Amino acid sequence: MDVIINKIHQLTPSIRAFELVSSSGSALPRFEAGSHIDVHLKNGLTRQYSLSNCSSENNRYVIGVLHDENSRGGSRCIHNDYQEGDVLSIGQPRNLFVLHRNTKKAVLFAGGIGITPILSMAYRLKAQNIPFELHYFVRSHEMIAFYGNLTQHFAEQIHFHIQNRVDTECNMANVLQQPDVIKHLYVCGPTGFMQFVMQSAETAGWQPEQLHQEHFVAQQSKQENDEAFTLEIAGTGKRIEIHAEQTVTQALLEHGFDVPVSCEQGICGTCITRVVSGVPDHRDVFMTDEERALNNQFTPCCSRAKSKHLVIEL
Repeated sequence: MDVIINKIHQLTPSIRAFELVSSSGSALPRFEAGSHIDVHLKNGLTRQYSLSNCSSENNRYVIGVLHDENSRGGSRCIHNDYQEGDVLSIGQPRNLFVLHRNTKKAVLFAGGIGITPILSMAYRLKAQNIPFELHYFVRSHEMIAFYGNLTQHFAEQIHFHIQNRVDTECNMANVLQQPDVIKHLYVCGPTGFMQFVMQSAETAGWQPEQLHQEHFVAQQSKQENDEAFTLEIAGTGKRIEIHAEQTVTQALLEHGFDVPVSCEQGICGTCITRVVSGVPDHRDVFMTDEERALNNQFTPCCSRAKSKHLVIEL
C-alpha cells in the first residue's frame, strides 16, 4: 500500500523518524507492539523498519531509521532520496517480536536504534498497566532517539545508560535479579549488545522462554570453509551448482526462478523455502532451534547445505 511521508524528524545526528499516513486519508491497518513493515524503496531495495508509535494509533505509522555508515543502500536511500510529502510503498505490518501474553512484569533493553520496537512495547505495557522498566544504552547523550517521548511518557520507567558516564552505568545483576516466571525480558539492538544482555540474563537464572530479542542485522554468514553443492528444484528436473561465493537466492535468480527476498540476512523469514531432501546449513536468526532441527525448510538468502545435494520445492 502507498503512504505519504507526513513529517520527518531529525532525532539524532544519524537517526530520523518518518511519520507515515495513508495516501487515501483512511485508517491504517492495525498493528501490535513489536511489529515492523516492509518498505519498498525507489532504488529497488526492500527493508524492514520497526513501528515505534503506540499500537492503538491507526492514523499513522512512525519508523526510526539509522543512516548506517555501512549501509547496503537502504538507509542511505531513505535518508537522502525522500522528503516530506513523498509517497512510499510499504507492506502490511508483521510481528516477529511479540509481547508474550503471560507478561505480568517486563524488563526492556534497547541499544541505539533498537529503541524503535521497544518504544512501541513501552506504550503498550503502560496502557495495559503492566509494570516495566526500560534501559536504553547509547554512546552519547546526543545519540538518544525519541528523548522527548521517553522522558514525557516514561519518566518513572526510563533509565539512560551512556557510554563512559560512570554515573549512568547499569548494574545488570541488580536489574536482572529475581527472574520469576511472571517476568519477561525484551531486547533489541546491535548483535553484540543483545548477546551481552541475553548472557547476563541466563547467568542470573532467567529461562529461555522468558527471553525475547529482535535482530536488525545478522552476523555475517560467509565462512572460510564454504563449499559448493548441488541444488535441485523438485518437479522440474533442474539442477543448479551453488558456488562457494554465492548464495542460493543469487543462483536461483540467475537461473530464472522467482524467489521473494527482503532483508537478505535471514532475519525476516520472507524467503523461507521448503526442503524436500538433504541437510540444510541453517544460518538464519528467524527460525527457532526446534524449527531448524526439522530440516524441512531453510532461508536461501543466507543458509547453505551440509549435504552435497539439496532438493527444494518452489
